[in-house]
Amino acid sequence: MTQSCGFVAIVGRPNVGKSTLMNRILGQKISITSRRPQTTRHQIMGIKTVDETQFIYVDTPGMHLQTRDRNKAINRFMNQAASQALRDVDCVVFLVDRTRWTDEDQVVLDKLVHVEAPVILAVNKVDWLEDKATLLPWLASLSNRREFAAILPISAKHGTNVPELEAEVAKLLPEGMHYFPEDQVTDKSQRFLAAELVREKVMRQLGDELPYQMTVEIEEFRDEGKVVHISALMLVERPGQKKILIGDKGERIKKIGIEARQEMERAFDSKVMLNLWVKVKRGWSDNDRALKSLGYDLD
Repeated sequence: MTQSCGFVAIVGRPNVGKSTLMNRILGQKISITSRRPQTTRHQIMGIKTVDETQFIYVDTPGMHLQTRDRNKAINRFMNQAASQALRDVDCVVFLVDRTRWTDEDQVVLDKLVHVEAPVILAVNKVDWLEDKATLLPWLASLSNRREFAAILPISAKHGTNVPELEAEVAKLLPEGMHYFPEDQVTDKSQRFLAAELVREKVMRQLGDELPYQMTVEIEEFRDEGKVVHISALMLVERPGQKKILIGDKGERIKKIGIEARQEMERAFDSKVMLNLWVKVKRGWSDNDRALKSLGYDLD
């Protein structure tokens, strides 16, 4: 049989469920998720091979408006990473949230004007709609915004219509040899995933208490067979943020460590010894050189 293979960018504004969708498609957790917008900061590749077809999904940071409080170097990096993912793809899945259309949805749509690849519109979280009768007229109105290869209402969280979305994507992939072994699910290293899992637990626990000026750097990742030893440094920009992250008598950082370690053990199928530290590094989120040293590099 003829093989097909192609790149599929999953794009949308922050917090519409892009990472949840990719994890659902892959059947395992590759991208971290939280209720907080802009959880995803990097392009993350998820690979799914079904018989002769290989899907290479690219999860992207949410495209957002550059406002005064979101105009740091890290915000610019995330927008650039999302825009870059649109180059040379074979298909785009544009994700929107139910019957809401925001200025940031329009930002994404405007970016897609210059994309030659076919675009599938996926309307997510339809299971949350109180009045299902509003859905059909809303889908009809969306079809007037541009020509879409398909429009599907889905629920990334519960899997509603996700197989149908994959089937539509499969129709658009070109013939070609597979780029990756059939058992590979991501291009990211375990070291990268470890840092992301720590960051996820921080974002889920702290919510709005801790601003976006927090990142994680893995200082040690040593696999000794039965045990993986990981040392993770959590960087913040101010001493007050460090205090919040550590918590009263170290309770907050201890809880973050327990949850991150448990998730890593599931992901790596190994016992994990995790050590966490917090360090203040002023201005890292608005310093291009610091960002590059911390792995925020489009190359």
